[in-house]
Amino acid sequence: MNFVFISPHFPENFYHFCESLKRNGVNVLGIGDTDYNNLRPELKSSLNEYYRVNSLENYNDVFHAVAYFTYKYGKIDWLESMNEYWLLQDARLRTDFNITSGIRNDQIDFIKYKSEMKALYELAGVKTARYHVVDNYENTKAFIAEVGYPVIVKPNNGVGASHTYKIKSDEELDYFFATRDNTEIIMEEFINGELVSYDGIANSKREVIYETSHVFPRQVMNIVNEQMDCFYWSRREIPEDLKDAGRRVIKAFPSNSRCFHCEFFVLNEDKEGLGKKGDILGLEVNMRTPGGITPDMMNYAADINIFDIYANMVCYDEARIDTTHKKYYCVYASRRKEHHYNTSLEDVKNRYAANIVTTFTNAPAIATAMGDYVLVARFENEEDIIPFVNSVIEGI
Repeated sequence: MNFVFISPHFPENFYHFCESLKRNGVNVLGIGDTDYNNLRPELKSSLNEYYRVNSLENYNDVFHAVAYFTYKYGKIDWLESMNEYWLLQDARLRTDFNITSGIRNDQIDFIKYKSEMKALYELAGVKTARYHVVDNYENTKAFIAEVGYPVIVKPNNGVGASHTYKIKSDEELDYFFATRDNTEIIMEEFINGELVSYDGIANSKREVIYETSHVFPRQVMNIVNEQMDCFYWSRREIPEDLKDAGRRVIKAFPSNSRCFHCEFFVLNEDKEGLGKKGDILGLEVNMRTPGGITPDMMNYAADINIFDIYANMVCYDEARIDTTHKKYYCVYASRRKEHHYNTSLEDVKNRYAANIVTTFTNAPAIATAMGDYVLVARFENEEDIIPFVNSVIEGI
């Protein structure tokens, strides 16, 4: 089996996917824009061959790399980047090389464009926030008259929380129209809710072979725009209503043979036209693994190897690992280098030495949303989460 992995060196922990695929006997072929000598040794030993391009942004360069691998090794069976930024390019490459194991051009709109997701959420029977693809001032004002301020604006085709913010008044709306560019923008009603995720891996029949959930008390939009400290954690048990909604979404979306990261709101209050307090609303679906260190957090929470589960799905269409028991809540908490804190990092590390599983510094490209200095810990009891988080993020 020939598996082309786009950008296997970034994010840094994604080399584990290549390791697991290699252990399963897969021919792993890497394409990246960094020099081969700069790849970590574990990644080098997991790749059958590596093709360096000057820029992964240049489609022709990446196309020629896949063509070279096709000429040398035969038909490509899989092509993935596991990265939201490259989803469109991945789909185009699969289409051009007739790679049938993933999302192609005819399906990509449903997972890349936020407005297109709404139809599949409806098919899954999951409500979403009302929305308006911004066209002119009059129609936009009519939408706001229906849902009220505040509203959330973001690129219809965007990555993460980039350029996502809240508009709270007519004056701010006027400024938005006066300064906007040609980017297609989707506007949604504001939802007062807790952000939760449903994460996992689906096989070729859109059956979930691994599932978990994370809680995000602070929304990424606020973390980025207000430069807040970031923290979130995994659950030991997935609430049944979230599990039900998540599985229905995976059946409705083009989730065949993929990792997934689905985001939902749990309403903090009754919302007219949408639901009651505690109801679940669909936010976004990302057909890739959760970002950053989250795959490793899945491992720490259950003492499993999520990368092996993915490789087993690729090769055997099943997990082949017991995924039913999660032993811990796994917690991510970070600091920003420009902030000041009550307790030194060393004191926090010493206090929670028995719980901390890893510490590291994020790359600048990730730090804007995820913080600079990161501590990841795990606990058997839920009540231990907040004291740990507070010890990391409390400022002076």
